[in-house]
Amino acid sequence: MTFSDRLSAAAAVVEAELARLLGEDVRPGETSRPPRLMAAMRHAVLGGGKRLRPFLLIETARLLGRDGPAIVNAACALELVHCYSLVHDDLPSMDDDDLRRGRPTVHKAFDEATAILAGDALLTLAFEVAAMPAPDADPAAQLEVVRGLSRAAGLGGMVGGQSLDLAAEGRYGDAPPDEAGIRRLQAMKTGALLAFSVEAGAILGRAGSDVRRDLVTYGRALGAAFQIADDVLDREADAAALGKRTGKDADKGKATLVDALGLAEARAMRDAAAAEAIAALAAFGPEADVLRAAARFTAERRS
Repeated sequence: MTFSDRLSAAAAVVEAELARLLGEDVRPGETSRPPRLMAAMRHAVLGGGKRLRPFLLIETARLLGRDGPAIVNAACALELVHCYSLVHDDLPSMDDDDLRRGRPTVHKAFDEATAILAGDALLTLAFEVAAMPAPDADPAAQLEVVRGLSRAAGLGGMVGGQSLDLAAEGRYGDAPPDEAGIRRLQAMKTGALLAFSVEAGAILGRAGSDVRRDLVTYGRALGAAFQIADDVLDREADAAALGKRTGKDADKGKATLVDALGLAEARAMRDAAAAEAIAALAAFGPEADVLRAAARFTAERRS
């Protein structure tokens, strides 16, 4: 299978399970599933997105010889956290976006209060899914994934990075960050969850310390390449192809590496990060080619 085939196959598996998790049937321990809230959650999650984070987890675990329902559960948990972050990131108090994946954002399709609740519900559902029992589950590995996902999504990761991003816009009177500050906030806001997608696959695949170290290096470099690519796309891509508004970083005065370094140097840094990710897989054989292709895809993507 080609990289594109593998990405599509993983997306199909995850999409089907997410649709089941977000169905209308009340699950054990629940009293009801409010219809409007469920509709907003499905709008946020289903019918769009490359599912790159679940793909990275699934393929990393597969590289280590692991597959099965527990892997899919963890992949879905990652995607639920990612989708929650998009719902909240799009809110008027944050980035104030009206288009996501080519469709109205949740607060536009529903309302702001429903969007906040939908994001809250997706985040908490993610941890329920990560902890769900499965025939192939290793409770110790599940606990480590839950702990790592909490860290990647929270204060020292995605949420903390979003806070730094708001400060970098000048909302609170802070000076614009320098290159190191931009890289730090991007490593937290975007890179942490992407990097943990790979590390979670290593945890569930029961990787040894050396293998896990190499995979973590790969994930961190991939996360850096992804965010720089996003910054470049915001300046260069067509909104219809990207599925969201472009030029918003410059409009809001966001600090990006494109501003700090210029487009040419930002592209070079993106490509260097992708090359670093590929180099981290040097100890692996052809079975890691799909992860190498993911690094190239991250740097070369147009949407």
